[in-house]
Formats: sequence, structure tokens, C-alpha cells
Amino acid sequence: MSIQIPPTLTLVIPAFNEAARLPKSLLELQKHSSAWDFPYEIIVVVELSSDRTLELAKAAAKTFPELKVIGNTVHRGKGFAVRTGMLAGRGELLFFTDSDLSTPLKDLDRAIALFKAQPDIDLIVGSRKHPDSQILQHQSPMRELMGNTFNRFVRALAGFKFLDTQCGFKGFRAHAAREIFERAQIDGFSFDVEVLLLAEAMNFVVMEVPVHWSNSPESKVRVVEDSLKMLQDLFQVRKIVRDAMESRPFVVESGASSRK
Repeated sequence: MSIQIPPTLTLVIPAFNEAARLPKSLLELQKHSSAWDFPYEIIVVVELSSDRTLELAKAAAKTFPELKVIGNTVHRGKGFAVRTGMLAGRGELLFFTDSDLSTPLKDLDRAIALFKAQPDIDLIVGSRKHPDSQILQHQSPMRELMGNTFNRFVRALAGFKFLDTQCGFKGFRAHAAREIFERAQIDGFSFDVEVLLLAEAMNFVVMEVPVHWSNSPESKVRVVEDSLKMLQDLFQVRKIVRDAMESRPFVVESGASSRK
């Protein structure tokens, strides 16, 4: 029986109706990753879409051996897609990022180097509010207002110190990814808050890092409908996390050095 060596990196990309943007991103990723000197896997998780996203992703995989495609048979939301990919990933480090690469791959390279340089870090969280971040293309004033309002609610209700929970760029060591995503339940856009609350409950070490970020005008976030659903989830997320921790208590592994 052959023994497969886990890749150093798993990069998860959730996709829903991304036929217009995903192929370009995968070409960019294939070119960029050719310079990596470590084994890696890319997992694209396609939510049930009304366009050719799944077909195009599978076509790209024919010439991109490190690319794996998972086609979900239902559309449940970004949180469900990310969770699917993270639990399927085999990497020592697992990241997820948006299908339009709104956070560029050079930021991924920096985050990987940071994980290697600081073994005490369990999670890396991209933050557009970090003083060193550069916003290359802003959202519309309405989207920025909704985002800022949501962040204020998050900080008030969840008690977070994080200035930006919703940036679609986050990285995890394998043990943290497993413990968090096996407990996570929220399928929609508020899953980021749940992930950070779970990390907090398990005393994982989280570092916010600056990003170079460009808004895509083709964002799938529906300003009113999704914002209301996110706020509804926000009022429930602490109970969801508490119940998840009670039903599956977290046990610190003997000798684990990367926890507080």
C-alpha cells in the first residue's frame, strides 16, 4: 500500500455562478504556483450553479494536475462550500480565498512564510481594516456602509477585537482547520464570525495581517438580503458555537505547542 505524503498547502476556492471569473483566476493560479517549491493542492468547491462554472473548473483540471474540483449538488452558501473544501483538504496549511482572487496571491505567499516563521500561530486572518492594508479598488459606498455596519454589530455582539471578520482570505494550520470546521454549522456569509468564535473558544492563536484587496463589481453578495441574513445569524452564532463546543469538547493534544 502506497503512503501519500500530505501536501504543504491546500488552497480552497468556493465558487457559485463564477463562469465569468473563475477560469482567469485558475490560469493566474497555475502560473503563480509553478514557482512554489513545495507540494500543494487547489480545491475548487462549486455550489450548484446556473452557469458553466462546474464544467469550466473540470476543464481547467485536465491541464492542472494539482487542481481538484468538488461539485456540490445543492446551493447552501459560501460557508458550506468553504467547509466542504477545508474538510477535504490534506495540507499542513489550509487557506481559503475568493474565486476572483480579490486578495492577490502574493499575500498568500507572505502568509505561508509567516506560518513558517512563527510556529505559535494557528490562524491567519486577512484584514482590510489593518493600518498597513492597501485597498486597490473600493466597494460601492452602499456596500462599504453595510460592511462597516455589520462589523460594528459583530464587535458589539461577539465581543471581537477583530476589525474585519469578512475578508475572504484566511489560513489555518491543519489541526486548527480540522477542529474548527468539524464543528462549524453556518452555511452563509456569517460563517467567518462562527469560525473566529470557535477559534477563540479553543484558544487558538489568531493573527490579523494586512492585505492588498480589490473589490469585484461582480460580487455575489446581495446587499440587503444577505446583510439581513448575516445579522440574523449573528444573533444566533454564540449559541451555535456554545452548543458545538458542549457536544464536542475540545481536548488539547499532549505537547501541542501552538495553543495558548
